[in-house]
Amino acid sequence: MRHLIVTSVALTLFAAASLAAQPAHAAGSSSKVVEFELMTWPEVKDALAAGKTTALIYTGGVEQRGPQNVNGGHNIMGRAIVREIALRLGNAIAMPVLPLTPNNASAELPGTIGLTNELLEKVLERMVEQSITTGFKNVVVMGDHGGGQGEGDKNVYRKVASEMNAKYSASGVHVFYCDQVYEPANHAMEDKLAAQGYPRARHGGIHDTSIMMYLDRDGAYVRKSLLPTAVGIPVGADGKPQPAADSPKNGIVGDARRASAAIGKQAFEMKVDFAVKQIQTFIPPKS
Repeated sequence: MRHLIVTSVALTLFAAASLAAQPAHAAGSSSKVVEFELMTWPEVKDALAAGKTTALIYTGGVEQRGPQNVNGGHNIMGRAIVREIALRLGNAIAMPVLPLTPNNASAELPGTIGLTNELLEKVLERMVEQSITTGFKNVVVMGDHGGGQGEGDKNVYRKVASEMNAKYSASGVHVFYCDQVYEPANHAMEDKLAAQGYPRARHGGIHDTSIMMYLDRDGAYVRKSLLPTAVGIPVGADGKPQPAADSPKNGIVGDARRASAAIGKQAFEMKVDFAVKQIQTFIPPKS
């Protein structure tokens, strides 16, 4: 009973947070509406009848991202990325982005509000179930934040997708986990930048700061005046942090000083491309 009450409260909070935020549209995207939240119920029903039977469940997150980036960066990027994925697939609808994911708050760097893996699991299960009840035949879960996407049993997304797929596959409904949009796409972009002489970075570094700059229409997402100081714990050639006694403790792992909207566009396109290609292996496009 306690878990049901906690999950109910969490869902209410997530819905309010999601509806309060205007979905970000990437530069150059079509104006066609593929966001579930921005459609009316007759439009959803017509879209399902027309073959848009894939639901994309994308998670974001709220966490400190260095002094230069707003805390809701994962949600900002998530809304734009999942919308573009839906547009390119052509048969999908982007469900409301889940705005909180596994993480832990900190008084030292007060920008994070997180869930536990257990809460995320219950909420993802509920979102999958609700998408299926709505009429979707395929559901894809994926995330913009590493919380819950660990190895083995720590990967909540894979667990939920596997269990839900086993539960519903006999009825012709399938659930998938798209992992390519996160670690593989991020690593590929970091390798590309390193080959061009850019410093490697992880959290709050050049890669994700650049995506936020690409999506930033009015200077609301990135404090550009702070970019000259946006350097934190160094990252080695192996991609691992190399903290030293004098490393800044500002939430950045890497170096974001050379971040740009141009780099952000490349990183954004790479994440979308990786996701679309993987999803099309699950659900082949109709000829």
